[in-house]
Amino acid sequence: MKKTILSFVCLVVTALSASGQVAVKTNLALDALAIPNVCMEVGLSKKLTLDVPVYYNPWKQVAWKEQDNKLFKLFMVQPELRYWLCDKFNGHFFGVHGMGGAYNTTGIDLPFSPFKDLGDFRYKGHFYGGGISYGYQHIFSRHWSLEATVGVGYALVRYKKYPCEECAVRAGKGKENYFGPTRAALNLIYVF
Repeated sequence: MKKTILSFVCLVVTALSASGQVAVKTNLALDALAIPNVCMEVGLSKKLTLDVPVYYNPWKQVAWKEQDNKLFKLFMVQPELRYWLCDKFNGHFFGVHGMGGAYNTTGIDLPFSPFKDLGDFRYKGHFYGGGISYGYQHIFSRHWSLEATVGVGYALVRYKKYPCEECAVRAGKGKENYFGPTRAALNLIYVF
């Protein structure tokens, strides 16, 4: 995890030194679920940008559920190269994204999950994959914008399965191939 964070910082510093335009974002949908996230997007040319969101939820309990046996810990990085149909940071865009991260979750029936029994078992592991996306950015003022984006793709999800939230006895392990939604965001953006 430390190598991933260091790589992200190096990528940002390199991109900032070569770019004339930078935006900082937060995904409002995840903010509403109390999942901390931050994103930086850097202009690479007139029509290309690099978008790098980082999601990190260290909380033991799920903020949007009141039951004690709910857990959703997550760390994910999801860099995306975007091609803008007009100018960068304005209007429609298409993207190609990668993703990777680690998770520890139980007691939640998530939509689009590779695990059908996630409500009854705890899953812990890591994943990586990628996909394609489409989005639109609406400019409010010189510095403020709102962006909506959705994407689909593939992820290889490796896991260890446990019968309960705190158990150390493993009930199984394996991997799942996931095809489906891989990206969704409603971002509030500040452009420098």
